[in-house]
Amino acid sequence: MVSGPAPMNLPPIARVRRQFVQPEVDDAAALVTRAIRTSHLAGRVLAGGRVAITVGSRGIAGLPRIVHAAAQAVRSLGFQPFVVAAMGSHGGGTPEGQRALLAELGVNESSAGCPVRCEMETVVLGTNSFGLPIHFDQNAFDADGIILLNRVKPHTSFTGSYESGLLKMLTIGLGKRQGAAQVHKLGLPGLKTMLPEVGAFLLERTPVALGIAILENAFEHTARIVAVEPEELLEVEPRLLDQARELMGRLPFDQIDVLIVGELGKNYSGTGLDPNVIGRQRVETMPDLPRPVITRLAVLDLSVETRGNALGIGLADLTTDRLVQAIDPVPMRVNSLTSNFLTRARVPLSLPTDRDVISACLQTCWRIEPDQARLVLVPNTLELTTLWVTQPFAAEVESHPELGFETGFQPMPLDAAGNLEQERLFPESVRGRRARPAERRGNGPAAARPVVVEDRAAERVEYKW
Repeated sequence: MVSGPAPMNLPPIARVRRQFVQPEVDDAAALVTRAIRTSHLAGRVLAGGRVAITVGSRGIAGLPRIVHAAAQAVRSLGFQPFVVAAMGSHGGGTPEGQRALLAELGVNESSAGCPVRCEMETVVLGTNSFGLPIHFDQNAFDADGIILLNRVKPHTSFTGSYESGLLKMLTIGLGKRQGAAQVHKLGLPGLKTMLPEVGAFLLERTPVALGIAILENAFEHTARIVAVEPEELLEVEPRLLDQARELMGRLPFDQIDVLIVGELGKNYSGTGLDPNVIGRQRVETMPDLPRPVITRLAVLDLSVETRGNALGIGLADLTTDRLVQAIDPVPMRVNSLTSNFLTRARVPLSLPTDRDVISACLQTCWRIEPDQARLVLVPNTLELTTLWVTQPFAAEVESHPELGFETGFQPMPLDAAGNLEQERLFPESVRGRRARPAERRGNGPAAARPVVVEDRAAERVEYKW
């Protein structure tokens, strides 16, 4: 029985790097320490009081060091710090699942230097304008002070003055599973209305003492650390969001026939595949973004860090059998039902190998010949400074002021089973680093990297597998 289009000779690809200058801090942990010590925290919390530091489920750059620095700074002011899981329904909506997620991000009691609380109990503090209860984490509410520690960036489901950031962590992250469900209950209108409304309510009725906003650049490095006093949060966060929007990584092309994404995962985006990058929203009643326009999109694998949660797979047109087999339906079901965005969890057509998937994309992308297809390969939707493209992009790359070829065009590296050798294509990616021997991670070139040979005639670097 034929399972899909017959595999074809795949078009050659070349490596492209995007070069541009963005702000970046040298020591994020030191800036967090300074931000806490120079804030008004000491005047807001009783001497010896307990201070909750919020940590969510996102893969923030340098998160373990940042959390440790925050706990140490709080302790140096004479308070008792503890970490509180602030991730709504993630981790399957269970204490064990949320503790495991934090541990995978490198945050545990040993690394943080303080207790980590992941209980799901909440206190109901009132009702919102829709008559729904406002839930809030019991551990955070019982603290003498709360530090909202989170990255500020554009949301993956809607556009507004407040998207992913401090206010969202306060209203949804600390709302735990029940609170997250209530804010999402009315879909997009609810989100846009509830974030500022419930956020303002909670700022008045909970012991929020400080916000630490983290902005990251397109290289996924820390660009800014900003201390936000609670009375300024509603005014300051929209400005920080505008800055984050300017900094975030995007695909440099407006029209793509085939986009192949190596991995999907919540460590890359809350939606697995970032809609701000791929242009596809797939949210009921809401149109897609104007750019980029992608005819055919495929994703090949789930990240290890996403723990089987394949939320966002519904944004793809094709995938592999092994990705489908790796799905854990429980966390994906909980996450989808809590968010009230169900389309993003629909599993697309799957095929046995990467070669099958890429061939099917090329045969259905509305081009007559495969070598005419504008195909892009990326490791995920977070790490976008390096990508591989086919020949039809050549002129566009060469004329773009921020893009440059690093290799000539060469065959896609496939293993004997017909699967893409992603670690070779993207040795600097999360997956590439994950594949290296532990003792060599983060210490320069690793075994997974290709051998670099200069091709001076072509004035570029050639990668030999």
